[in-house]
Amino acid sequence: MSTVRTPDPNPGWLNEEDLYEARRRLPMVYVEAIPVRVDALGYVTEIGLLYVADETGQFERTFVSGRVMYRETVRGALMRHLEKDLGPMALPQLPPSLQPCAVAEYFPAPSETGLTDDRQHAVSLVYVVPVTGECDPRQDALELTWLTPGEALSDEIQSEFIGGRGNLVRQALAYVGWGR
Repeated sequence: MSTVRTPDPNPGWLNEEDLYEARRRLPMVYVEAIPVRVDALGYVTEIGLLYVADETGQFERTFVSGRVMYRETVRGALMRHLEKDLGPMALPQLPPSLQPCAVAEYFPAPSETGLTDDRQHAVSLVYVVPVTGECDPRQDALELTWLTPGEALSDEIQSEFIGGRGNLVRQALAYVGWGR
């Protein structure tokens, strides 16, 4: 079981009040990772989605996500959030050259991007990350569900994503050549 809690008790270089003020004035930088399982040829066979409940008790689908801290590399942030959200034995396989499959722009109100985060304006680098180990989802996740790409794109699952994130799953699958 991971010792890192979500939300992280050490929010980085800012205390909660300063973070709130920064979020009101500056875009925040995030990384997001869509964990996948691949076959021997490298084709995506499953997508790992976290199932969480929000503060009102509404159930939602999401994936690994978190802020890049001051003086932290994107690679370091990805590994930190993958371990925090999937557990230390997930064994994520980051490529030598990190290339995001998408750059997501979140706004506090609906916008042309279709992505919302009521806390802030955020720019997120989105990655598809193969994992080979055992995943033990974070404490605030009810479960980690492995779905086929077709299941992840179903209307039922797409309706469970928060803030437009279902579109990022579509982009990620297109990026890895699924559905050609």
